[in-house]
Amino acid sequence: MPARDNPTARQVRLGTELKKLRLRSGKLARHAAGLFQTDQARISNIEAGKIGISAERVRKLAVFYECDDTALIEALCEITEEQRGQFWWDDYRRVLPPAFLDIAELEHHAVRLRYLQPVTFPGILQTEDYARAVFESVVPKLPSNEVQSRIDNRMQRKGILDRETPPAIEAIVHEAALRMRIGGRQVARAQLEHLMESSELPGITVRVIPFAHEDFIHLTQTVLYADGIVPQLDTVHLDNSYDGRFLDAEAELEKYRTLIGFAEQASLEPAESLSFIHHIAREL
Repeated sequence: MPARDNPTARQVRLGTELKKLRLRSGKLARHAAGLFQTDQARISNIEAGKIGISAERVRKLAVFYECDDTALIEALCEITEEQRGQFWWDDYRRVLPPAFLDIAELEHHAVRLRYLQPVTFPGILQTEDYARAVFESVVPKLPSNEVQSRIDNRMQRKGILDRETPPAIEAIVHEAALRMRIGGRQVARAQLEHLMESSELPGITVRVIPFAHEDFIHLTQTVLYADGIVPQLDTVHLDNSYDGRFLDAEAELEKYRTLIGFAEQASLEPAESLSFIHHIAREL
């Protein structure tokens, strides 16, 4: 099996979790290589997500590593069964940067999504006009076809909201995001109205951190905490102007769970947040 040039974030995560299991067991990469009568480099490539692995071999490694966490092993085996071209975001491969595919993949497989947004709204809760204004403001200016591809990709991410069992979603937005007139007055007002409508859907909670709150000031970047099907597959995505970072170390996950907990305490209750958004929309 040839090595992958650009493994997805989820393929990399599979390898990372296998490496964690190996290290926890005290085994070396050469020990795992001996199990399959292969070389150590192949095990290293599997753990880096550069080479795939079958579900059967994942189960063999679990036994070898003395891991009896059935739920985790089955979740890892599910990842091995996923094929390139199986999901809608694969249509954007070589059209958009890999980060756009990775975030769609992360949201698709999560059971709960918690967003902390300082000056914009979560992509899956954006209107098409709002998303267009965001992408048209990118510097240097994007070609019109790439702007449209980014918009189409963002709108397709909303598909998770239409599933029979959609993930639970909590969006914590700062008042700054509500008052930013991205796209102009009409676009901004329509975005606020869309946010209010979305907050009435089952499983979606919107909270607002008002300017008046004096203690919570850690708002330097957009954070997404995605709960995996098992806790070991929780992932944090940090977004910025250049790219995104995916974090999965337990210390990092704990840090951002704590941060989002503080943000929840600093925010208004959902009903009060809805009234707050309505008031700002009326001012536009």
